[in-house]
Amino acid sequence: MRQKRAKTYRKLMNLYAMTFGFRQPYQILVDSELCKASVEHKIELVKQLGMVLQGEVKPMITQCCIHELYLQRGQQPAVDLAKSFERRKCNHREPIPGDDCLASVVGDSNKHRYVIATQSTPLRNNLRLIPAVPIVHINRSVMILEPPSGTTMRAKASLEQNALTSTTPAEKALLSSSSKSTEPPTKKKRGPKQPNPLSVKKKKVTQLLPQPMKRPPVTMADGKDKGRKAKDDVPEPSGSTTSDTPKRKYMEDDEGGESNLNVESTGPSHKRKRRRKSAAHTSDSVDMRSTDTKISLQ
Repeated sequence: MRQKRAKTYRKLMNLYAMTFGFRQPYQILVDSELCKASVEHKIELVKQLGMVLQGEVKPMITQCCIHELYLQRGQQPAVDLAKSFERRKCNHREPIPGDDCLASVVGDSNKHRYVIATQSTPLRNNLRLIPAVPIVHINRSVMILEPPSGTTMRAKASLEQNALTSTTPAEKALLSSSSKSTEPPTKKKRGPKQPNPLSVKKKKVTQLLPQPMKRPPVTMADGKDKGRKAKDDVPEPSGSTTSDTPKRKYMEDDEGGESNLNVESTGPSHKRKRRRKSAAHTSDSVDMRSTDTKISLQ
């Protein structure tokens, strides 16, 4: 089978499956004429039916159709092929023609979802008036699946329209409750928009340092007392005596009458020169000394 034809047949069977509920394995009603045609053209009927319908198939034949093959002479290969199929009970006490039998089994709506494989032209014309009936026939040793009839397409459109407009009891109850409630829906208040967190500068984290202890205010009297206590409490360095401090002696010079500062200490020798006084100051000091000597002599 060509790829384009196989794609077309697949779409047709998807249409029957999605709209009318056909499912695999597909139940195929075969008539006596198709069995004879398949034997004449040497066609593997079951394999070709599976290729045409693009899925698993389940061929079936009615008791009336196989009875027609029994009545005809020289159709033993067709009879053997028909015996390999599943028997479909048609509930006819006396055998009737195959076309009438298949039409009665299909009925007005094909509720059992049969696929009809027949070579009878009158039967095919009658089946086209019934919605959702796939028809298969052989044309010059090629098995063909007929496109859906106008009745089938109209039934498909009506089903789709009903599916769009129909409501279930639960949906009706929901609609009635919604119509009763006339309160307008409350609108949520929108607050100020927050800035983009990626564009906001991060806050600096400050560590909590221990705070210094507060001291009581110091008054003047307390400051003086504390200063005295601090001076008194300072320990003297060990090994230090009053003899360590340098001794100063003022000696008079007989000649010049000038006094020089001589520092004697037990420690290392260190001399410090005294500034010389002015001549007027020295003369006054000499006069004072001379007067003192005179008073003492008298």
